[in-house]
Amino acid sequence: MNPHLVILAGGVSSRMRKIAAVPDAVDAGLLIEAGQKSKCMIGVGPGGRPFLDYLLCNAREAGYTDVVIVVGETDGGIRARYGSALHDNEFHGVRISYAVQHVPGGRTKPLGTADALLCALRVRTDWQGKQFTVCNSDNLYSQGVLRQLLESPHTGALIDYDRDALGFEQSRIEQFAVLEKDRDGYLTAIIEKPSPGDVLRVRDASGRVGVSMNVFRLSYDAVLGFLEDVPVDPVRQEKELPAAVALMAGRIPRSVFAIPASEYVPDLTGRGDIGIVREYMRVHYPANPFKQSG
Repeated sequence: MNPHLVILAGGVSSRMRKIAAVPDAVDAGLLIEAGQKSKCMIGVGPGGRPFLDYLLCNAREAGYTDVVIVVGETDGGIRARYGSALHDNEFHGVRISYAVQHVPGGRTKPLGTADALLCALRVRTDWQGKQFTVCNSDNLYSQGVLRQLLESPHTGALIDYDRDALGFEQSRIEQFAVLEKDRDGYLTAIIEKPSPGDVLRVRDASGRVGVSMNVFRLSYDAVLGFLEDVPVDPVRQEKELPAAVALMAGRIPRSVFAIPASEYVPDLTGRGDIGIVREYMRVHYPANPFKQSG
């Protein structure tokens, strides 16, 4: 089943480092971490366990054993925790490697998530002819959806989340990319910053609107060229992974199947999320999540 996973952690966490009002209950030490560390390394778990531990635990429980973490060129925290070697660091039953995403000359930040995945695939040429899953490092995807992607019979797939089940405030949900599909459930478009008209158009007969949370199952050989060819977004000035997947879906019909899901996805985008995610971890996870099995 190709138990390969890419976790994108090479961004500069600009939204997390932006000063914003947060509830008084949020630990001051975590706010300091938010200004210094990669988002996924903020210690929102019991005893200061970093967010990324929980994603790795869910990935392991879903059946993934070979993980590539894309890191920034100045990263030290991720490699300090999960192993300093570029390849084959053992961490609670998961084998971790790294791909370094550099900042191109003339820029102050990396070139985006499509470029990040391209960095990972270029260091893992042994994945040619195989499939892999790719996801953000600041969303806690469940064991269930990660397993569904791993076991999907489709060459390409993404999780199609029910917008009304995500549990976020309406203003935030309205910013999520919505999914356009054909009658058989195959992706035809990913619409970023959707208008009210876009939302009405993609709504199904039951009123459900599907959104992307940037977790995909892809074929190395199929997606590689689209990662290279996707244009730079004119607003964000980055090459975005959803745009590359949408480009592939448009040029190769029925190449990406939308797997429906309806659940909350803990999201550590900004400082206001820290307290919410910390409480979720306290309620739903043991102090050491890796003791769930084995």
